[in-house]
Amino acid sequence: MRQLADLVPPHVLNFESYVPSRPDDVLMRQYGVQSLYRLNNNENALGPPPAAKEVLAAFPPERGAIYPNGDCFFLRQTLSETFGKNAERFLVGNGSCEVITSVIKAFCQPGDNIVTADKTFAVYEWVAAFSGIEPRLVPLRNYALDPEAMLNAVTDRTKVVFVCNPNNPTGSWWNKATLERFLRGINGRAVVVLDEAYREFVESPEFPDGMEVMERHPNVLVFRTFSKMYGLAALRVGYLCGGQEAVDIVKRTHLVYSVNALAQLAAKAALEDDGSHVAATRRMVSQARGFLKSTFDALGLECVSGEGNFIMARVPIPDTLLYRLLIKQGVMVRTMTGFRFPNWIRVTLALEPAMEAFAKALRNSLDKR
Repeated sequence: MRQLADLVPPHVLNFESYVPSRPDDVLMRQYGVQSLYRLNNNENALGPPPAAKEVLAAFPPERGAIYPNGDCFFLRQTLSETFGKNAERFLVGNGSCEVITSVIKAFCQPGDNIVTADKTFAVYEWVAAFSGIEPRLVPLRNYALDPEAMLNAVTDRTKVVFVCNPNNPTGSWWNKATLERFLRGINGRAVVVLDEAYREFVESPEFPDGMEVMERHPNVLVFRTFSKMYGLAALRVGYLCGGQEAVDIVKRTHLVYSVNALAQLAAKAALEDDGSHVAATRRMVSQARGFLKSTFDALGLECVSGEGNFIMARVPIPDTLLYRLLIKQGVMVRTMTGFRFPNWIRVTLALEPAMEAFAKALRNSLDKR
């Protein structure tokens, strides 16, 4: 009799499933704390923009019985108006993870590969691996994606190159000139995905706007999300934009009806915000970044802080041990061993009480060594 495992492809058997953290109330009981600051997932401590909050509060319960629009028609119309592009060039997904999956399914088949960094948003690598596609991972150079090494990693079987810009977790980013040289080097040999999940946090005029870049490079797809700057992580809504031909290809593998009705309404309202929410979030992040850099400096800890609402620091004890010491004091951070940064932690930049609680808990933890 065949075993169940005999039915599973080797690339699935060899893949280790991801284990998410437990719900907050379970963790609080487990570690005996009355409150918990979540500084592990780069969530926006200010929440959604006011207009999105109104939409969430006003959602009629009876709408829960009705399927959402299958292809996010009205949200794509608003994206079209916001960016001045045809609505058919936008594809909305259940978070960027679904869009990543759709792109890999659309362009890759067994024997192909994708190219990305070895220390970046891990979902590119994971989706490729459990789909039977080889992930070719290029080491960072000085905590940044290495454009020359990534070009050298491209083969005749490379179909997609993922560029996380700014990079999660280091916050490093390619400027306009670097990206342009890279795209000329690719010369249309592969689809290039610019993952701009943290783009709204960057104010430098040297940061390339993927929405503009794609008009000169039809092999470029841009990913963005409502989870970070717009504070809608719980609703899981992200999107891609690209040339008409590329988006039409991805649509063939993309499930419809995957984005719920409330998410569509809230994301549309967030896009229509007057910009005050973005400005307030940037102020909060800037203040928190300065505070935590000073904290790490005072403790003699190396930190890496580029763009985005997070900061990464090297710690003198195992990151998993520090996680437990911190959470017992009501603070949760991201351990970085899973990102191949052992003994580093990543901390979300948030409001002052959370930052002070983290700093106090960190000092307490290190004093007890």
